[in-house]
Amino acid sequence: MGAQAKAAAKGLDLSPIEPGYLAMCVQTGSLIFTSGHVSTTKGVVGVDVTVDQGYQAARDCAEKILRSVHDHHGSLDGVRVLKLLGAVYSAPDFTDHHLVINGASDLLHELFGTELGHHARSALGFAALPTGVAVEIEAIFEVV
Repeated sequence: MGAQAKAAAKGLDLSPIEPGYLAMCVQTGSLIFTSGHVSTTKGVVGVDVTVDQGYQAARDCAEKILRSVHDHHGSLDGVRVLKLLGAVYSAPDFTDHHLVINGASDLLHELFGTELGHHARSALGFAALPTGVAVEIEAIFEVV
């Protein structure tokens, strides 16, 4: 079963996201770069947002990224996840950014499997993110 069918089986919404000021995806050659996609959850991870809530916020970002990639490419099949950059709005002493961004990575692993879903990743903490969101993630995919 491909990523498209797995997403459908999970009931993921793959409808297009209304674009804002910037393009949600830009393609050059076989690479698709996404803009940062933000979580619905707002707040500071480690203060008023728990690691588990942050994990769900990162998963929310990944779902939004998948919507944009689906809209751009026409399917989740035929792409490989190369890289994620995860930003966490976190308390100064918070050190579990990687556990938060696992929410996005885990979803991509579930949908794309080992061959197409295992990816390079960075998980970083920030003093603030736009509009106070808990997580923002951008991604790079390869059309295969």
